[in-house]
Amino acid sequence: EHSTEHIYNEIAYSLVEGVLEGYNGTIFAYGHTGSGKSFTMQGVADPSSQKGIIPWAFEHIFESVQCAKNTKLLLRASYPEIYNED
Repeated sequence: EHSTEHIYNEIAYSLVEGVLEGYNGTIFAYGHTGSGKSFTMQGVADPSSQKGIIPWAFEHIFESVQCAKNTKLLLRASYPEIYNED
């Protein structure tokens, strides 16, 4: 069993680094109902150690942009949840 931070670092960190370089990025979670997809992607606000991949990615992006001078950011994100699709 791994933390969402570990999963973020192993799977999404390099993808977000690519996004910061101007590339598009997609993370797709697929699986059975109750398997933990929503928790892994969204997490919970408290405790912050259980935040999901999406909050980790936003934190990564905003911290990186904050460190860069004379940088403008246009961020578009969507995370739809498809449930019981036949």
